[in-house]
Amino acid sequence: MKLLQRLALLGLFSAFVPLVGACTTALVVAHVHGQLTEGDPTPCVRLNSVERALSPRCGAFVAGSLQARDVAASGLPRCPLTLAARDPQFWPVLPELLARGASPEACAESPLVALAQANPCPDFSVAAPPALDALRFLAQADARAIHHDAMRMLSCPNAHAVGLDGVLDGWLAQGLLPADGSLSFAPLDALHPGALGAPLARALEAAGHSARAALGSFDGRLPGGFDLALRSGDWAALDWWLARAPELVNRVPPQHANQLPWLPLAQVLTPSYLDSPARQRELVGYLLARGADPWHSLPHEPGRSVVGYAQQLKSPLLALLQAPPRTTLAARPAAGDAPAVASAATLRAGMRPVPMTP
Repeated sequence: MKLLQRLALLGLFSAFVPLVGACTTALVVAHVHGQLTEGDPTPCVRLNSVERALSPRCGAFVAGSLQARDVAASGLPRCPLTLAARDPQFWPVLPELLARGASPEACAESPLVALAQANPCPDFSVAAPPALDALRFLAQADARAIHHDAMRMLSCPNAHAVGLDGVLDGWLAQGLLPADGSLSFAPLDALHPGALGAPLARALEAAGHSARAALGSFDGRLPGGFDLALRSGDWAALDWWLARAPELVNRVPPQHANQLPWLPLAQVLTPSYLDSPARQRELVGYLLARGADPWHSLPHEPGRSVVGYAQQLKSPLLALLQAPPRTTLAARPAAGDAPAVASAATLRAGMRPVPMTP
């Protein structure tokens, strides 16, 4: 329809031009051009230097092209630093934005938090060293970057691979991660599950942070630490949480105002919950072996148990849930420590550990 309208206008213009003078023709040309291009993106040559740098249709960023006056007043609906930080294709623009006077404090939100919420673990290997330095600066210079979601991103494997996780060590060393409850989140809960075995997690515990204290509410969009460990099937992280808070196997407290407590067994049975649904049986067996009770009532539906929920779903794991109770182990037994010894594979399969006879 748009094409037909433009062709019709062009035909009228061609018939009308010979009948009028030169001045009128110029006005008509301008009007018709406006009608023909109505709704089209502004041509790149008419954008200012910041708008052009942050527009994918205008080609690759040209170093040295930004003007300080455009950085100060970009005309964009969102802070240029935020737009550049949250999209890896614009990371090359970050160093020059900062060099031309852009400040994260001038943004309505932390640019680093905006990146974490757009992508919890970006591929930082695509960033050139100046861009990595710029991202590191955004983490160090903006107090709002000390946030649950930014900490999750900075502790993820991709951040560790390029050394960005060192920012977190700096936060702790500078006293920016106190254990006095003044933060809007719990650092241990914010850590990526893969970082719970790292020195930083041990240092946080030594500084007074605990797994149980990490189960409260937090300001952030990314899931809580135990939740992420469960949905991703991270055995080491699950062992870490259950060794410190065994009650999590049966009930996880709400971490947001609009949430109810939730049951790990019920979550694992939900088809869309797991990152890898093929691991469902393995995770159900793991939870049962750690003491999960399939007859617990659902918090949002007190008249229905986990077994009833499995029946409703027609889950193939119903028989496993209805089997006799299994011996529970809150954590992996240390050598010679427990009367019942089981391999990790046995626990994950939900098999009963065999007691050792004297």
